[in-house]
Amino acid sequence: MDGRLSNKWRVTVNESKFVESALQSELRVDGRGLYDYRKLTIKFGKEYGSSEVQLGQTHVMAFVTAQLVQPYKDRPNEGSFSIFTEFSPMADPSFEPVHPGESAVELGRIIDRALRESRVVDTESLCVFAGKLVWNLVDAANIAALAALLTFRRPDCTVGGENSQEVIIHPPEEREPLPLIIHHLPIAFTFGFFNKGSILVMDPTVVEEAVMSGRMTVTVNANGDICAIQKPGEEGVNQSVILHCLRLASSRAAATTKIIREAVEAYNRERSSQKVIRHHTLAKSEVLGPIEVV
Repeated sequence: MDGRLSNKWRVTVNESKFVESALQSELRVDGRGLYDYRKLTIKFGKEYGSSEVQLGQTHVMAFVTAQLVQPYKDRPNEGSFSIFTEFSPMADPSFEPVHPGESAVELGRIIDRALRESRVVDTESLCVFAGKLVWNLVDAANIAALAALLTFRRPDCTVGGENSQEVIIHPPEEREPLPLIIHHLPIAFTFGFFNKGSILVMDPTVVEEAVMSGRMTVTVNANGDICAIQKPGEEGVNQSVILHCLRLASSRAAATTKIIREAVEAYNRERSSQKVIRHHTLAKSEVLGPIEVV
């Protein structure tokens, strides 16, 4: 059962009418203005590339992992970048841990489109051995995903040996792990439509989502560049409303980007204060033998 559908069933007719009538008076049930964003907080785990984001009462955790794999034949000089999303049953009993519902699939597509198509990560910098070995990344969802990507560090590695066919992966005790090259930060903003599109709200709550007649997610960066637009459903939206959403998202993107970068900088300062003693010896197990291309 999809989580969004289950939320609709929980909202009574009286609750729906109350939300709609309040919005007509430019009032929201949580006290925000129509275009106000919920409070955003960002935390990081002990490991590189793990983050926890809280937007109001919404909690998202993201993890980034990497492994050496063969690149795609049509892009031998680029690493790959994949996104997986999962809704925990602890958040809602209707969520299934093994089989993602429509909401989880749609969330993954929105984030994938925003991050991949706008080329947030420099995938060419993930190439270790052209045509043979590249890094592969896995993570989950927008601000949490960006925060996790910004704090992720991959092991440094070199190519050597007699025929330059040996890839040496250096542990963090020997060499400082390397950050990803992030070109920009695309931030997603969701808008809810009410009363046939005549009323617009930013960052709808779960109750508003159950009542709204339509929605649209706009992804922009601090420069105002449009990275992606997702408009599900059959209900149409006027061009003037779309442009209004773009202006609102662009005006908010810089502030959200600042919060993310400040949180990442604080995390990096804390990590840098924890000194790591590095050795210059190389364990034999850290050397990969000749690579066979299949």
